Order: sequence, then structure tokens, then C-alpha cells
Amino acid sequence: MASFDIVSKVDPQTLENAVNTAKKELQTRYDLRDTKGGIELDKKANTIQLSSENSMRVKALEDILLTRVVKQGIDGTSLDFSAEEQPSGALVKKTVKVRAGVDKEAGRKIIKAIKDAKLKVEAQMQDDQVRVSAKKIDDLQAVIALLRRTDIGQPLQFVNMKS
Repeated sequence: MASFDIVSKVDPQTLENAVNTAKKELQTRYDLRDTKGGIELDKKANTIQLSSENSMRVKALEDILLTRVVKQGIDGTSLDFSAEEQPSGALVKKTVKVRAGVDKEAGRKIIKAIKDAKLKVEAQMQDDQVRVSAKKIDDLQAVIALLRRTDIGQPLQFVNMKS
């Protein structure tokens, strides 16, 4: 039986390169040169901390970060900018989460899209990935094509294709 896994992951080294490039741009931009705070990557918590004197500059940091992440080849939807800004003394801080793994809601959307297409495949949620199996590889390729057209809300990769 042929199968593959649907995952959502970000290469940590590429993300670190994007953050470092954003830090360099922060130092060279005239309008942000004397800004206190900056951009910090927390690898263990899988978050990026943005901090500056006011909300407008934090928004500029978001734009710089998003631009650099996309230029490094990381899908922009892998960053979650939905957290609220937190005033912390003289600085405004915002935590940006890096999405890792297919969450439960996205997994349900994926499985529902596959079932609605009425393809002869089985899809099941396994931790932070979705395993799809079928008798024919052509059916698996149809699932991949279907999911590339469907907006799930986070970037997807298709790995471990076994026949």
C-alpha cells in the first residue's frame, strides 16, 4: 500500500538566516537606526520577539521580518503575527510564533477536503502530521494536487512517499 505524510515544518537554519538578515537590515535602515530593542529568535520556544519604542516601529519590524523570511524561501503563513503587543517598560514587545507541525484544526480541514473529493484514499491524523495511504500512487498524486489548490491556512509539505 502506497502512502505519504503531510507535514508543516520550517527549516530552523533557514529561519535563523532570515532573522539575522532582518537584524542587519534593521541596523542599516535610516528610519530605524537608533531604535532600542530589535528582533530576537528563541529556538527552543520556536518564537521571534520583536521590540521597539512604539507600535509603528514594531509594525515596521514585522514588515522587515516577513520580507526576509519570504526571500529565504519560507512561506509567510508559517509565521503567526496574531499575538497582541505588550507594553514592557519603555518598549513595546510582540511575540511571533513559528508554526511547526499540522495542528488539529488544519488536520481536520485536510481530511475533510480529501473525503469531499471522494478519492480512494485513507487519511488519518498522527501527532503533528497527516498520513495518507492508497492502493495506487496516482490517487496519492491526486491528493497532492488537490491540497496544493486548497487553502488550509498553513504551508504544507509532502514527505515520505512510499510505494
